[in-house]
Amino acid sequence: MTNTTEVRNHFRTCNLCEAMCGLKIQVRGQEILSIQGDRDDPFSRGHICPKPIALQDVYNDPDRLRQPVRRTATGWETIGWEEALDEVADRLKAVQQSHGRHAVAVYQGNPNVHNFGSILFSPPFVRSLHTKHRFSATSVDQLPHHFAARMMFGHQLLLPVPDIDRTDILLMLGANPAVSNGSLMTAPDVVRRLKAIQTRGGAVIVVDPRKTETAQLADEHLFIRPGADVFLLLALLHTIFEEELARPGRLADFTDGLDMLRTAVADFPPEAVASQTGIGPDRIRSLARTFAAAERAVAYGRIGLSTQAFGGLCQWLINALNIVTGNLDRPGGAMFTLPAVDVVGITAQMGATGRFGRWTSRVRKLPEFGGELPVATLAEEILTPGEDQIRALVTSAGNPVLSTPNGRQLEKALSSLEFMVSIDIYINETTRFANIILPPATGLESDNYDIVFHSLAVRNTAKYSPALFEPSPGARYDWEIFRDLRIRMEGKQGKGDMFHRFSPAQIVDLALRYGPYGYWGKNRDDRRLTLSKLRAAPHGIDLGPLQPCLPDRLCTGDKRIALAPPACLQDLERARALLAQSPGRADELALIGRRQLRSNNSWMHNSLRLVRGKERCTLLIHPDDAADRGITDGQMVEVRSRVGCVRIPAQLDDGMMPGIVSIPHGWGHGRPGVSLRVAVKHAGASINDLTDEQAVDLLTGNAALSSVPVRVEVPDGG
Repeated sequence: MTNTTEVRNHFRTCNLCEAMCGLKIQVRGQEILSIQGDRDDPFSRGHICPKPIALQDVYNDPDRLRQPVRRTATGWETIGWEEALDEVADRLKAVQQSHGRHAVAVYQGNPNVHNFGSILFSPPFVRSLHTKHRFSATSVDQLPHHFAARMMFGHQLLLPVPDIDRTDILLMLGANPAVSNGSLMTAPDVVRRLKAIQTRGGAVIVVDPRKTETAQLADEHLFIRPGADVFLLLALLHTIFEEELARPGRLADFTDGLDMLRTAVADFPPEAVASQTGIGPDRIRSLARTFAAAERAVAYGRIGLSTQAFGGLCQWLINALNIVTGNLDRPGGAMFTLPAVDVVGITAQMGATGRFGRWTSRVRKLPEFGGELPVATLAEEILTPGEDQIRALVTSAGNPVLSTPNGRQLEKALSSLEFMVSIDIYINETTRFANIILPPATGLESDNYDIVFHSLAVRNTAKYSPALFEPSPGARYDWEIFRDLRIRMEGKQGKGDMFHRFSPAQIVDLALRYGPYGYWGKNRDDRRLTLSKLRAAPHGIDLGPLQPCLPDRLCTGDKRIALAPPACLQDLERARALLAQSPGRADELALIGRRQLRSNNSWMHNSLRLVRGKERCTLLIHPDDAADRGITDGQMVEVRSRVGCVRIPAQLDDGMMPGIVSIPHGWGHGRPGVSLRVAVKHAGASINDLTDEQAVDLLTGNAALSSVPVRVEVPDGG
């Protein structure tokens, strides 16, 4: 029967990627009629990408779990919430009683940061486990950013954001915001923003091993060998110092280490790095001069820089390049946000600025950062016998089998656990190993405030999104799951703080009132933000452009920038040693990943409207490399690395740098036991069946997913 209920409009922020695009959702009863961009959203101004339309697919997905399930010898069975929560707590306690508190581990996936319930309530639960085995997607993504921020500015979350709306020169390395919609740079409609740079007479310059979608829009694209960005950045700084182009300006008054940095880069002239980078010395010098001479310029490096052997050095050098040219903390350069919920300010007052190296992983001795160990060590910590061996695992909104290096090894490890629980809405490649799955209400059923991404936005904004639909009867929110598990783990001592007494919305209200635009904030003017005022502004509130804030915003003890952190200077010795080596074997190709506009995470592949159309999980290969191997366009090929082999169709692309091949992230659904009917029919191949868990940035522990040596060939009979 047709629902004749009155049509209404619902406004919210899309939570599928970092862009925070405003949505206008037209609804009649429980039926979604349309999802469009919200033209009245002051930040996104009506822009959306293809992904938000799939929010209704997730909400209506018949494969989505709505009640807890338990794995049995004959399949999955539905159980009640109290029984499920009691069993999880009992099993986790039993493992710790038998093997010690570190025998339980936690892995948290990327979608957690898109959900304020998880952000606020998962940390108290994780602390209740008292384990040092904490892992997350951070160490396959942005850990080097946090490392550089902590070492230079005193806080792991004090991350500079490119002020792209006011810059003249945007230099991007290892970033593809035309597809990612911005990453650690929340910028809806980023393509329009890039074109605006060009319209006002500026230039966009992209450095990447592939002529990406962003590079195709740029004024200039420079091919670079993957993993060699550290040498380009060192050579740019070398040139700036050698030619006396350094102009730190007001930053010099509160910056230490300028002379040490000058000395450190002296061994990396453009001529010395040309063979490693594939970029000629003259072009490197010209780029350095252009950047240094610009009135307003900003260098921005993203996941392509972080996921390589020198990820930590790259993010340090990006910051250093902006500092020595005076392009930090000024309009058009790299700036810091002042969000309405000021996570940096709150955590700095608590002394939680991000510690490093307090302990190491048991097997490989990789360092802890911010309370987490590198996820590249997770499988070996499960498989290697001994004291503190991981015997039980909690996962939350993550699919590490497809998103962390050497997924096949991790599968083997997960199958050996004594107990595993997953907080997730799907039975996917990872959660199929769980004993119990606890599915939270999700997406359109939840309120949300983007705590993380307002802190990374190219303008200061604030917006609260109420739930569109009531959750299913008996459903629980993720924050309720974390709260109730924590209470069971801690007993009465878990009932006395705000995380027991308050909801996420109430905590956000307090943070707003005490924040910079609240009743006692320095920027409050006449707004005095509260949650009720945000509820009354469904399109969001614009709080203005980013403003200079240093040295006051610094979290270092002396309020000074550390331009030459000792750990970074020491790690330069690895770069010096590599500089003398050959770039690689002639019979091998270097594998890199890539993002796709309709494929932010593996769980989106169960939406038919996001996966239909031509095959997108392909191996991009330069025509010359294909011809050398007898490969034709569309032909099925085998790609082999040290750890595994996948079969995937080849796609010839002269936008690839010769010697480089690319596979997109998040595919590989053709595994037994996966209950994702659409995704299984569009399985693809997992790049992380080829990435090597032994390849990491030794400085930070971040996985080096880029530049994996591979061989590509036509299979026998193919």
